[in-house]
Amino acid sequence: MQILIQSIEKSFKKQKVLENIDFTIESGHIFCLLGASGSGKTTLLRIIMGALKADSGSVTIDDLSVPDRRLLSLIGYMPQNDALYEELTVWENLKFFAGLHKMPRADFLKAAQALLSMTEMTDYQQKLIRNCSGGMKKRVSLMVALMHHPKLLLLDEPTVGVDPVLRRKIWQHLNSLKDGGATILVTTHVMDEVYQCDDAGLIRNGRIVALDTVKNLIASTQNSNIEELFFTNPTKDEVPAC
Repeated sequence: MQILIQSIEKSFKKQKVLENIDFTIESGHIFCLLGASGSGKTTLLRIIMGALKADSGSVTIDDLSVPDRRLLSLIGYMPQNDALYEELTVWENLKFFAGLHKMPRADFLKAAQALLSMTEMTDYQQKLIRNCSGGMKKRVSLMVALMHHPKLLLLDEPTVGVDPVLRRKIWQHLNSLKDGGATILVTTHVMDEVYQCDDAGLIRNGRIVALDTVKNLIASTQNSNIEELFFTNPTKDEVPAC
């Protein structure tokens, strides 16, 4: 699924949060939105999801203008803050969200077991969410997003609080989904995660400061370190006056 983002602007209480965001995410690619906390990543993701209205501009997903109810069953969304039912177990949460997508029982059981194995949560499926650690809740949120085999994944910092070994497994799984045709947008502030992606946009103070394929972004730096681009591409407010 292709995402076309055109001239998005967003402010909160007269504070500009996003300014002139304009780029395309190609179908079947993993796109990384890389930036520090407070740079506007989550706000942009919520606008793409249709959960937040932009002040101006538009988002189009496969020729459908966001928001559109027809897109809901095609999108897997993982918010930065876990949106889980604390009084339910891990398994009950998975079952509940699968029910929202009207998954057949056989499909749910197959998907749930595979995801529990991938996230190393098989032994904790009867654990109440309120008794889970922050990292475990992250894994459950990721499983919820993946459960119904969405064509488009919008993942807000999916590996925060996850140990390095499991993080590698998650990225391997995301790449396998991409190979199967899924389009994936990942936000992160972890610099090395950009190297797992096809394309990347670097966002700083609500503006895109660099945008290209990851290979081209790496090639454009002196030391093959994408972090350099945050300092060689200042936003307009940071450019010294003549």
